[in-house]
Amino acid sequence: MSEMFSMTDVTVCYDNVEAVRNVSLSVEEGQIVTVIGPNGAGKTTLLMAAIGLLASRGRMVFGGSDIGRMSVEDRVERRLCLVPEKRELFSDMSVADNLLLGSYSLRDRSGVQKTLDEVYDRFPRLKERQRQAAGTLSGGERQMLALGRALMAKPKLLMLDEPSLGLAPLIVREIFRTIASLRDLGVSILLVEQNARAALETADYGYVLETGEIVQSGPAKDLIHDPRLITAYLGGH
Repeated sequence: MSEMFSMTDVTVCYDNVEAVRNVSLSVEEGQIVTVIGPNGAGKTTLLMAAIGLLASRGRMVFGGSDIGRMSVEDRVERRLCLVPEKRELFSDMSVADNLLLGSYSLRDRSGVQKTLDEVYDRFPRLKERQRQAAGTLSGGERQMLALGRALMAKPKLLMLDEPSLGLAPLIVREIFRTIASLRDLGVSILLVEQNARAALETADYGYVLETGEIVQSGPAKDLIHDPRLITAYLGGH
C-alpha cells in the first residue's frame, strides 16, 4: 500500500497556546485510521488543520504533494474531504440538493448522476426522503446525509469528526458498518471518535491523542486489548 496522507511534526496554536504539538501520523491507501482521546485533546483541531481551516506548522502531504500552503478549496479539489462534527447541512434545502452540493468541486460533471445513484443505493433512506428538507431528518439520517454528501465529491481521503455523536446505539452500529464498507470503494479514512471501542473495532490502525500530543499508536487490534486504554477509554477495569 502507498501512503495517501501524512502529517509530520504538525503544531497548531490558538492565541499562542499550542493545541496540538508535533503530531506525526499517516494514512495508507484504502486504510481506516482512527485518532481517539478525551474531550479537549485536540482531535478536531487536527482535522481542521488538515483541511486548511486552521493554520499549522510542520509538513502535510496528500497524494504525494505538500498541501501545507494550499487553500481549503484546492485541498477539496484534490479530493480531501471533511465531514464535520456538526454535519453542517443546509437545513432548508432538500436531501437531494444537499447531496448535489457535495459534487461542486468536480470539474467533470458527467459522472454526478451515477455517483448520486450509488449514494442512494448505499443509503436507501436518503432516496426515500430525497425531496424532504434536511432539517426534518432524524439524527441518524442527518449523519447519513453528511456522509453521502462527502461521497459525492468522490474523496480519496475522507476525514470524519465524531460521526457517532448524539446517535442511538443501534444507529451508531449502522454508521460504523457503513464506514467499514467504504474500504470497498478504496477510500482512505481518518476517523476522529470518542467512542473508542467502535473506532478501534472498525479501524486498521490507531493513534491516541492526549493534551495535544500522540502518546500511543499501533494496529487497532492491539490497542483494543491494551490494559491502559481499556481502563481509560474502553470501559474496562
